Amino acid sequence: MTPTHFTYVFQQPQRAGTPQITILGRLNSLGHPRIGLTVAKKNVKRAHERNRIKRLTRESFRLRQHELPAMDFVVVAKKGVAELDNRALAEALEKLWRRHCRLARGS
Repeated sequence: MTPTHFTYVFQQPQRAGTPQITILGRLNSLGHPRIGLTVAKKNVKRAHERNRIKRLTRESFRLRQHELPAMDFVVVAKKGVAELDNRALAEALEKLWRRHCRLARGS
């Protein structure tokens, strides 16, 4: 996704979040979902932790993309996400993907 796409999503998003992660979504006209990631150094200090979070998020998206609506998603990592282990992070992401599926059906 380009910076223009990120701006588009940030303007009027559907939000689903936990204290550590927020997923913003907005319908696109492509017919398939896309993902963008923001993991700020301010919130996750160590590069290997930022990379782990991005890797797990991309994998979670890859496994669920066939069920997700045609939306552009931006995953925003917040403070405390680095303390989650891989399983807890994967479970939180699954919960948020399911919530976005429900939100898309309801709108």
